[in-house]
Amino acid sequence: MAFQIPFKFPGSASEAGIAERSRPSKMMDYDQPLVWVTLILMLFGMVMVYSASIALPDSPKFAHLLGRHEYFLYRQAGFIAVSIAAAFLVFRIPVAVLQKLAPMMFVATLVLLMLVLVPGIGVSVNGARRWLSLKVFNLQPSEMMKIVAVLYAADFTVRKQQYMHKLTKGFMPMAFAIGVVGLLLLLEPDLGAFGVIVCIAMGILFLGGFNMIWFGGIGAILVVIFTSIIALSPFRRARMFAYLDPWQEDNALDKAYQLTHSLIAFGRGEIAGVGLGNSVEKLHYLPEAHTDFILAVIGEELGLIGVLVTLAMFYWLVKRAFDIGRQAIALDQFFAGLAAKGIGIWVGVQTFINMGVNLGLLPTKGLTLPLMSYGGSGVVINCVGLAILLRIDYENRVLMRGGRL
Repeated sequence: MAFQIPFKFPGSASEAGIAERSRPSKMMDYDQPLVWVTLILMLFGMVMVYSASIALPDSPKFAHLLGRHEYFLYRQAGFIAVSIAAAFLVFRIPVAVLQKLAPMMFVATLVLLMLVLVPGIGVSVNGARRWLSLKVFNLQPSEMMKIVAVLYAADFTVRKQQYMHKLTKGFMPMAFAIGVVGLLLLLEPDLGAFGVIVCIAMGILFLGGFNMIWFGGIGAILVVIFTSIIALSPFRRARMFAYLDPWQEDNALDKAYQLTHSLIAFGRGEIAGVGLGNSVEKLHYLPEAHTDFILAVIGEELGLIGVLVTLAMFYWLVKRAFDIGRQAIALDQFFAGLAAKGIGIWVGVQTFINMGVNLGLLPTKGLTLPLMSYGGSGVVINCVGLAILLRIDYENRVLMRGGRL
């Protein structure tokens, strides 16, 4: 009886493997969770801006609004729309192009910071000259400098990688550039923005391999510099003393007025809050409730739960930025990796300072909560920064699929 042995072509196994690999990848083209968390933070912020600002038209300062209680809501919605459009345009710019433009953008933003100080051009609000009037809204160059500083520091670190262990060539040029920015910001004055930009630059230099001994020494010098700035400035010194003892009667009615009412707001909110829209502190007790102290309104109306949810979303955002940066560096995209981590440092440091001020952990400083506080420049620049982060992640995915940039 004859048996037939089935014949198998030698290449059939490899052909099956090729067919398997030729199937379309299930990897998404972009990071959907990053987009959704960003949108949720902005929309949540818009709701809280409306809640925090609804009583403002009743005060003499905003009497020109003539009872338009939805004014800040509509403005914030407009800012979000412009931010999304700007983010969409920036997302289409390759990271390599951003790297080439970084030095020119740095110089251009420096010019804008100078124009802010020119009488008749710069707009003064509450004694600070930080804005340029564009008729529709005021542009704040210090906000632009934050994302530009990320790109410039990342580009500098990549270009000067061989000098990162040398003080003169690896640190001094960056120190000079940031020093010029700091001088202009202190003339506005805007110590908070200067602090964030210094953290961005130092963080990227550290991640780029700057000498640890020099890094520690320079960090100590920066602490001395910031301490001296506070000590030599009467109003900053008074604010620091008020922060140390906010409930002392004179402080509570003057320099610590915002802090004490912010703490009262958190105390009223307890675990679950008094309910959306039911804040008392926003009724002309807590100044700047819709901008710098929006977290206090969240704490009062939504309680500890609302604050922890907000904190968790920002934590995820910062962690995701570092994950994207780590992946880019693994793919030999060093500028992209440092820029992504720099964006994470920026968002993380500014969020920490804003929340720390609201909770009384840090001295009162005028820094907004990213994506959530009222303001055109802040929201637009935050979205532009996250669009760059999304672009870096997109290019990572292209490279991991075997594509070319």
